[in-house]
Amino acid sequence: MRGEYKVPGGKLVAAEVEVDGGTFGSVHVSGDFFLEPDEALGRIDQALTGLPEDSSVDTMSAVVRAAVGPQAQLIGFDADAVAIAVRRAVGRATSWSDHTFEIVHGAAEEPTMQMALDQALTESVAAGLRAPTLRIWEWERNAVVIGSFQSYRNEIDEEAARAHDVTVVRRISGGGAMFIQPGNTITYSLYVPGSLVEGLSFERSYAFLDDWVLGALADVGVDAHYAPLNDITSPVGKIGGAAQKRMVATNGAPKLNGAVLHHVTMAYDIDANAMLQVLRIGREKLSDKGTTSANKRVDPVRSQTGMSRADVIEAFKKHFAGRYRTVAGQITAAERERATALAAEKFGTDDWLHRVP
Repeated sequence: MRGEYKVPGGKLVAAEVEVDGGTFGSVHVSGDFFLEPDEALGRIDQALTGLPEDSSVDTMSAVVRAAVGPQAQLIGFDADAVAIAVRRAVGRATSWSDHTFEIVHGAAEEPTMQMALDQALTESVAAGLRAPTLRIWEWERNAVVIGSFQSYRNEIDEEAARAHDVTVVRRISGGGAMFIQPGNTITYSLYVPGSLVEGLSFERSYAFLDDWVLGALADVGVDAHYAPLNDITSPVGKIGGAAQKRMVATNGAPKLNGAVLHHVTMAYDIDANAMLQVLRIGREKLSDKGTTSANKRVDPVRSQTGMSRADVIEAFKKHFAGRYRTVAGQITAAERERATALAAEKFGTDDWLHRVP
């Protein structure tokens, strides 16, 4: 079996593994990384051979570190990357090149429907009814999207939300609040099978799934990098944040195992004063930093590219299509029917919006 792991911002690590009687009969690690001393590669292979097939990434990482020793230089990769490649081999992981991705970029949707579409399309991928998909969002109105576990009253100033004509909705993924202004925000979702992130922790899967957009940002002149846990940032400030949800079986539906929803919102040109009036926690974060006011606008993408939002999005789509195998896609009638029901029965209800008061 073969597994691969491309280190975000680093090199590719591949592992060819034979399993014999529940243990690794042989392991051969290769890649375009740099390693000194040369003989450390053989020590890695030997150390992993004989381990139980179900060895965790943490266990294998420790074995690799012990095998190479403290003086070895692993450049462009690390012991964790080796362990992940081996884990992906025995876990039957897929790589980006194993899939053809649909790119969906449709008309503007109202906030409740956006939340519902995210769940509906993730379910479609999980059930094998949809190929892995990149969806670019268009927003129909101002919104705040709070994380699944955030407190509504702690996050939202309702009077300010009404004054700025902001609709508040709650998504199915965790993380922090997203302040949305149509035309001033870039949002996308990736819907992928669990096999694509096989062997990756939540933390590592964020960087893995966001690696392409760092390249896309570089194409338009933005010097961006990933900042753990879930931020995309640049030398002039944060650009956006990611959130993720992994689907699990519910109501006896095992075919919903393993699909991953990964979505990102970037600030193209946000009214920071409005944002800080609506979001209570935003004020506290500034207060903690000794700051009493914000710049009038938060515009890391617009100011660094000098491009229109539409042109930036087209550049993103072009980069994704140049990097992976893609086709144009659309939301199916069945998916829209499912999303419409979810919007009415779940995402548009007070019970969901105030599930954490």
